[in-house]
Amino acid sequence: MPQFGLCLNSEGYPASLEVGKLYRVIPDDDATAHGYIRVIDESGKDYAYTASRFHLMQLPTAVEKALLSASQA
Repeated sequence: MPQFGLCLNSEGYPASLEVGKLYRVIPDDDATAHGYIRVIDESGKDYAYTASRFHLMQLPTAVEKALLSASQA
């Protein structure tokens, strides 16, 4: 599963999501089964949002490693 999703729609969540921003995706089979994905939003915590709000992205390995490293710092 891709580890990042590009936000396409922040309607109803303007403080939590920014359109055009990449968010780290947290694997959650239960959320996926119900049409949601779990991301770390602007609060720094993970929440489930409708999957249609995001475009899942498969990034080059070096880019994923750099982003994951930066998000853990």
